Amino acid sequence: MRKFELIAPCHFGMEALLKREIDDLGYDITEVADGRVTFFGDEEALCRGNIFLRTAERILIKVGSFHAVSYEELFQGTKALPWEEYIPADGKFWVAKAASVKSGLFSPSDIQSVMKKAMVERLKEVYHVSWFPEEGARFPIRVFLMKDQVTVGLDSTGESLHKRGYRKLVAQAPIAENLAAALIMLTPWNGSRILVDPFCGSGTIPIEAAMMAAGMAPGMRRSFTAQEWPGIVGPGVWRDAREEAEEQVDLQVKPEIQGYDIDDHMVSIARENARLAGVEHMIHFQRRDVRELSHPKKYGFIITNPPYGERLHDRENMPELYKVIGERFRMLDSWSMYLISAYENAERDIGQKSSKNRKVYNGMMKAYFYQYPGARPPKDRR
Repeated sequence: MRKFELIAPCHFGMEALLKREIDDLGYDITEVADGRVTFFGDEEALCRGNIFLRTAERILIKVGSFHAVSYEELFQGTKALPWEEYIPADGKFWVAKAASVKSGLFSPSDIQSVMKKAMVERLKEVYHVSWFPEEGARFPIRVFLMKDQVTVGLDSTGESLHKRGYRKLVAQAPIAENLAAALIMLTPWNGSRILVDPFCGSGTIPIEAAMMAAGMAPGMRRSFTAQEWPGIVGPGVWRDAREEAEEQVDLQVKPEIQGYDIDDHMVSIARENARLAGVEHMIHFQRRDVRELSHPKKYGFIITNPPYGERLHDRENMPELYKVIGERFRMLDSWSMYLISAYENAERDIGQKSSKNRKVYNGMMKAYFYQYPGARPPKDRR
């Protein structure tokens, strides 16, 4: 099989989780940088990365890297890359995104334009044509500039991996599926423990938890751009990876996962999304105010994404809301609580300092993941 150096971008702060996932898949990691992990793999790795990785944004094939401080250097460096090894004469190719940090070249639109021209020049010489119809398979390119080092990747994923395919309906401020999965993975929760999300919205956190409990690969029900590519990854490799994912699913598991929301409409949306994900039988959704949060059992988990008060008219309600969250949490015997919030007074109003907080980005918004671990259940001596 053909060997690649693959780049998996992720949410800032989640690199260690993604590294662990890639390690678990059995691939050699070459670099861990801010917001991405690079690893070696073959065609199978490209397919399995897209289907199995819960915390990645996408899987890129690294085409090459070079130093550039001027647009002429960017042009020549891009033109020197072996584009013909990936893009056929009828391929549709473009620079879908350019990101620049601490580099002399910082205009995304100019970077995209110069690189596209350089690619065209290279492929014109290789294919001996003066223009390209671009009517075939799509080949989106992504480029990162960090301290004048240009890294170029071919996007095998298409729509971001956070789009699992089940969330057809969303809340006003939904949390991305891969971020929800990452937050769950940052806790000690597993499918044998109770999980309650009292602000479930469109159901993302409970659904991601149920998929984990059932061993459902996040990308098993969606398609990817690389499936269109002739001569790079064959259909048999994709089929084998999907069959591997199907074999790992156990729909007989019965996790105790609950999602509450004060809005009946959101509860209906959450139920529908869970149905589309194939996990509706594993989650109990209910209209319930956080003031009614209670549970008779011990050692459960609250994992949630409560309102932040980002809308001006909601801000005055935040102190009381977070006070209630803290009060209800302390009423639960031996429970743990993990919540992501951009509300600056979250700990103060909860009335308890977290054991640990971790800076994360929910979209472009800086937030913190507040961690309140509770007592561990006694070990089963059997």
